Amino acid sequence: MSDARNDGSADAAEATSGLDPDEQRRAVRERYARIAASDTASDTAAESDSDSSDCGEGGCCDADPDATDGADSTALGYTDDDVAAVADGADLGLGCGNPNALAALEPGETVLDLGSGAGFDCFLAAREVGESGRVVGVDMTPEMVEKARANARKNDATNVEFRLGEIEHLPVSDGAADVVVSNCVINLSPDKPRVFREAYRALRPGGRLAVSDVVLTASLPEGVRHDPDSVAACVAGASTVDDLDAMLADAGFEDVDISPKEESAEFIGEWDDSLPLEEYIVSATIEARKPA
Repeated sequence: MSDARNDGSADAAEATSGLDPDEQRRAVRERYARIAASDTASDTAAESDSDSSDCGEGGCCDADPDATDGADSTALGYTDDDVAAVADGADLGLGCGNPNALAALEPGETVLDLGSGAGFDCFLAAREVGESGRVVGVDMTPEMVEKARANARKNDATNVEFRLGEIEHLPVSDGAADVVVSNCVINLSPDKPRVFREAYRALRPGGRLAVSDVVLTASLPEGVRHDPDSVAACVAGASTVDDLDAMLADAGFEDVDISPKEESAEFIGEWDDSLPLEEYIVSATIEARKPA
């Protein structure tokens, strides 16, 4: 990868979010460290309350990372069985969809989760790939990785591991994964083209990408684009469908399909009381395949 290409990616990222890339990474890391710490404290204080989640109303993409009423994961595409199958503490309501529902996982496959948080999607994927399969979660927030590893022990998930790293620089070898999944995380990256190139590198030939994320449907107000909290809250870093399609094609992916989910307006509208976010962003499924 040439320096010119990398510089172009960074410029495009800054144009999307209005923030310097280093400032964007810092805002995201600090936010999710607070969420992990707040959730751990909540677990300690109310360990027996299986109905409580540990993030903001409507999901951890909303305006208050320290709130204690979490999103209903069934509104994001999970089933009651999914929620019941994973021990308390892994489902933080951080996402905007269910990437495993797209992935059609098979026993024996290796799954790589970009931005794995406390591990909820990883543990669900582990059920699908079975003991012969493997799941690797990557997250750049040390507090989240620590929490996810504790959750792996709690769930007796021996085929799941969590690694500290940035999704622009994945700590995995070439062709390591059959499937790459991600849930409302790629929008947080200041260099999305590089994320997709890294996902492409990590996939084996014929491997597939299955992502739930938010996409931009209208230009955000300038004050939102330049607000670190809005970037870290899955809002100001979103890209348009056309831009994402171009990034995926440039990375080498084929069979690209990006499908906005208009019904997501209901929960996205709960993320911020001061701005009708559903008029600017919407959840989408993003699918693609590495040529065989």
